[in-house]
Amino acid sequence: MKKAGIIGGILVILAVIAALGYWQFGNKASADTITLDDAKVKAITFINDNLMQPGSQVTLKDAVDEGGLYKITVNMPTGQEVESYITKDGKTFFPQGMDIAQYAQANQTQTDDTAQATPANVPKSDKPSIELFVMSHCPYGTQMEKGILPVLAQLGDSVDFQLKFCDYSMHGDKELVEELNQYCIEQDYPDKLTDYLSCFLADETGGQTCMQQNGIDTAKIASCAAAADKQYKVTENAANNVGYRGSYPGFTIFQADTDKYGVSGSPTLVIDGQQVSSGRSPSALLATICSAFNNQPDACTASLPSDTPSAGFGYGTNASDASAAQCGS
Repeated sequence: MKKAGIIGGILVILAVIAALGYWQFGNKASADTITLDDAKVKAITFINDNLMQPGSQVTLKDAVDEGGLYKITVNMPTGQEVESYITKDGKTFFPQGMDIAQYAQANQTQTDDTAQATPANVPKSDKPSIELFVMSHCPYGTQMEKGILPVLAQLGDSVDFQLKFCDYSMHGDKELVEELNQYCIEQDYPDKLTDYLSCFLADETGGQTCMQQNGIDTAKIASCAAAADKQYKVTENAANNVGYRGSYPGFTIFQADTDKYGVSGSPTLVIDGQQVSSGRSPSALLATICSAFNNQPDACTASLPSDTPSAGFGYGTNASDASAAQCGS
């Protein structure tokens, strides 16, 4: 499940930039043009101070003047080379350049494929098991969660749904804390998980409020999270760089499942033990999951929205249903 043109190693930069609101488009002219040397320093400092995990840094490989922008090429700690851009006034950072024509063509091809065919690789059963692996703050994981929630509400007990987490985290300590909380909500309040997620996905800062609004005992969840943290050494390993993938801390609660299914990024959809590709709109996910039934329930005939939820938090939508981007590789 990889989107054309997206470099796996830069997804953490994409997620943080999107969250901070730095995205802009086009060439930006300014009378206050900085030199190429100044741009190198500014870009590297910005990346290392704001976008990298503590103790992890990128190094400069190259920098060139591309007319309207400066292109900065850096070496990631993993050895991967990543290109980014900075405007000549030094005020706006672009994590990636995209060829508009190629990007649009790839999206249209994927949209056509989604519209014309039900996924052929979905195993069938009487009661499909649905496992969704995400990182709690991955914008593409939250996108898939927002798409699947209406489907779960429609299908109810006719499917067995479990939310699980990748074996590493890319979005800082807040993600480790939230994943422990969501793990415990699923353990202690399984019937309230989707209601909690519906609230949390609107605002990433509202976890405690979302628990309270849905009758979830925050003290009980805190106790459970502390016990899980101790059992799986989540905080300890993060502090001591144990269980890292590259520069990212491990999160090993579902390690056996991620190994078994070959889960490498967020989101990954697994149906009856097999990775499955799907569009991320509610209608596309309903079609994908319903194709896993031996005998489809009446709920599979429901009409659900065909617009794809926006990446990240909040309930905006995209017109295209072709998104296949992930956090991770």
